[in-house]
Amino acid sequence: MSLSFFEMAAVGIAALSFFVAAYLYSWVAKCPCKNPEILRVGKLIRKGANTFLRKEYASLSKFILIAAALIFAFLPKPVLEGDITPNVIMTVSYIAGTLFSAISGKIGIAVATKANMKTAEAAKQGIRPAFMCGFRGGAVMGMAVVGSSLLGVALLYAYTGNTTALLGFSFGASSLALFAKAGGGIFTKTADISADLVGKVELGIPEDDPRNPAVIADNVGDNVGDVAGMGADLFDSNVASMAAALVIASGLDQACGTDFNVISVFCYAAAGLLASIIGVATAKIRKNGNPTTALNSSTYLTTVIFLVLTAGITALLDLEWRIWGASAIGLIVGVFIGIASDYFTDDRRKPVHNVAKASRSGPAFTILSGVSYGFISALPAMAGIGVSALAAYKLCEPLGEGYAMFGIAMAAVGMLSIVGMIISNDAYGPIVDNARGLAEMGGLGEDVIEITDSLDSAGNTVKAITKGFAIGAAGLTVISLLGAFISEVNTAARSLGLPQISGFDIQDPLTFFGMLAGAAVPAVFSAMLMLGVDRNAQRMVAEIHRQFRTIAGLREGRPGAKPEYDKCIEIATKGALSELIPAGLFAIAATLATGFIGGVNAIGGFLCGNIVSGLLISLFMSNAGGLWDNAKKYIEAGAEGGKNSDAHRAAVVGDTVGDPFKDTAGPSINTQITVVSLIASLLSTVFLTMSIF
Repeated sequence: MSLSFFEMAAVGIAALSFFVAAYLYSWVAKCPCKNPEILRVGKLIRKGANTFLRKEYASLSKFILIAAALIFAFLPKPVLEGDITPNVIMTVSYIAGTLFSAISGKIGIAVATKANMKTAEAAKQGIRPAFMCGFRGGAVMGMAVVGSSLLGVALLYAYTGNTTALLGFSFGASSLALFAKAGGGIFTKTADISADLVGKVELGIPEDDPRNPAVIADNVGDNVGDVAGMGADLFDSNVASMAAALVIASGLDQACGTDFNVISVFCYAAAGLLASIIGVATAKIRKNGNPTTALNSSTYLTTVIFLVLTAGITALLDLEWRIWGASAIGLIVGVFIGIASDYFTDDRRKPVHNVAKASRSGPAFTILSGVSYGFISALPAMAGIGVSALAAYKLCEPLGEGYAMFGIAMAAVGMLSIVGMIISNDAYGPIVDNARGLAEMGGLGEDVIEITDSLDSAGNTVKAITKGFAIGAAGLTVISLLGAFISEVNTAARSLGLPQISGFDIQDPLTFFGMLAGAAVPAVFSAMLMLGVDRNAQRMVAEIHRQFRTIAGLREGRPGAKPEYDKCIEIATKGALSELIPAGLFAIAATLATGFIGGVNAIGGFLCGNIVSGLLISLFMSNAGGLWDNAKKYIEAGAEGGKNSDAHRAAVVGDTVGDPFKDTAGPSINTQITVVSLIASLLSTVFLTMSIF
């Protein structure tokens, strides 16, 4: 069978995922919701989320147009040198990547702002119908995002056969994801922190009390940050892993005159989507079951289905078993990273209990214990990424030159093979978080709020797991992109008669310079994002104080005393749009500066330093933030004095610190790593020929 058959098969499975997404969307839409207050508030949330997304995309379109013009002018070669066709293909690929990524976010918002209302209403019937509504709402996004990524890559490769165009497509997805995740993260944590500090800490009112002027902005933020932003992020990760693998596979196939390696990439990626479709279709929870267990069971089932499917494909098509082994290693390590994240963030485990206990002594001990466990939690994930890269490298090394790095690329494909299920679990989190707020604002009673609290706690735990998957896969993907960078450099070096490179020597001062610069970027990038949250939250806190001070009867909850929700939404929107560009531009500018100063050796060191530092900081922030959040919820469930106790107030402070950790800076770093790696590959020829040293 020819390569085109497998490309079309991948397109067919992508089409199947769209059919499943449409069915699930229809199922969610048919769920009843008749509570007038929930409908009113839900409409406000949907309007706020769509308004922010429209303004964010309008702002980013200027950056995209400028970037597209530069790509057309200079990539893959300066347009004035002759044939403009490759430049046109690269530019169209880049724009297509940004559009696919943007559509992923829009789809997520459309379903999440409908599923949140339906989940709140379903909670009146019990945990099972509420869970199914929230999960299937998230699964719409999972199916649509992964189907879009596979469809885009398959069609682009089938039409052009150009792996450099794939890098352009991936760069488009990554650049939009970088800014979308940063902007959504700043919005959501501005509102969340402000609402908690004034509502819970100062006034002692419930989390989603409708008297709080920031409460609608908080719920809007869940959607624009954790749905649209994370959807674009995981779309980018999936595309980048496939693009890196196809770049290496294409080179290997050209050398040996076959298509087996490219076929392996498409087969395994398509099998992963098919496994996710089956996993989503069979997901369920018992009448009084645990939602965390249900979500994790679905992930494990999908993992087994993928391993069985790909083993069957490998045997049927006589593909290379070592390549299958590399992808299996990646997936199994991804599950291991998820289990480690679960241990440190699940409210049934000792770390959360210990942080809750420490909170009885004040917020300083909440922060100290949380930071400590956050750093410890990074070890198993970092070790897992290292082990999977080493094992995949050594497993595939005997196949010949270039296969060792291809093994790492396939480990990344394997780790992200079940990304359809991962996104479904991730989007479930903000849906049930919104449902919890709607249940309180709709006056559905403590029993319903308790059910939505348990769903929300599971969402926070699973979000830590999904972020671990995304971060781990980003680590393996950029290692393979480092191989793609070396390949691009050597191709240019051969054409120019320059020496080729086989690796990077850290004793070379240029490489070491680049390594130090690269290691510093994630820390500064994170600080810029969190300072943006800090500045924006201070403005919103001042606005909340103004409203409680000037609107008569608001604090007491008198009839007719309504907060001005739109003022807080406006502050969050303006602040996020003004803060989202600088951090991303800093990371891009640092990459360009390092390349033009030290050339390809400095860029090699830059990427290595950026990968190691970025993975460590990202894992630490994501897990510490999830730990603080669930410690707060554990106390609110009645532990260590319960709500409004000293421990509770300290835990709220910890959660406030953890919010920008886990939802703004932490998950944005893996996108930053991918963006700078793609820039390095796309500009490899430029850095080879135009540097100071």
